[in-house]
Amino acid sequence: MADISFNSEDASQVMIGAFTLAVPISFSEEAWRLGETLALPNLIALICVSVVFLSLYTYQSVFQGNIENRVFSYVIRIIIAYGLASLVVAITLMCLNKFPLFTDPTVAIKRLFVVAMPASMGAIVVDSFDKE
Repeated sequence: MADISFNSEDASQVMIGAFTLAVPISFSEEAWRLGETLALPNLIALICVSVVFLSLYTYQSVFQGNIENRVFSYVIRIIIAYGLASLVVAITLMCLNKFPLFTDPTVAIKRLFVVAMPASMGAIVVDSFDKE
């Protein structure tokens, strides 16, 4: 079975999928406040849950349960998808003036991870539409 590479089409699909879910959540005051008040252990748990579900979906839908000879591609795809989704979220929050990276970086990073959870799932779902 051929290795699944990550190309510009995949990148655009990931960004569109991330944007689809990042926009409505980024406009939510609840997400902004959660980014201000979420305790560090809860934030870490949220990141872990996000990566676990992203990994499970990638394993089942993109790689169709076959990563035996493609573990590196599998891991890289998850990292790239989460990274691009996070970039889309950061840009979206910046546009809304809700990403105070230089004045309150803790809040900015927390908001990033709160919104990146659903955005990363949207990213990988759209990315999986045309695989194998």
